[in-house]
Amino acid sequence: MPQINIRVDDETERRLQYLSARTGRSKTFYATEALTQYLDENEDYLLAKDALEEFTQSNDDAIDLADVVWPA
Repeated sequence: MPQINIRVDDETERRLQYLSARTGRSKTFYATEALTQYLDENEDYLLAKDALEEFTQSNDDAIDLADVVWPA
């Protein structure tokens, strides 16, 4: 598995160490979880941004939210 190294400030290291000791999970587990969540959120943001840009450049009409039929 590939490895990366990061530098964190003392406070972040202290918090990570505390969480790791408290839960029995490794610091690597929490760093990986945090990075994965950050990437997921930013990828979602970019997808939404691109979709909005594509829509605003099209000649399509917006659909009123009240007219949307939501699945039950």
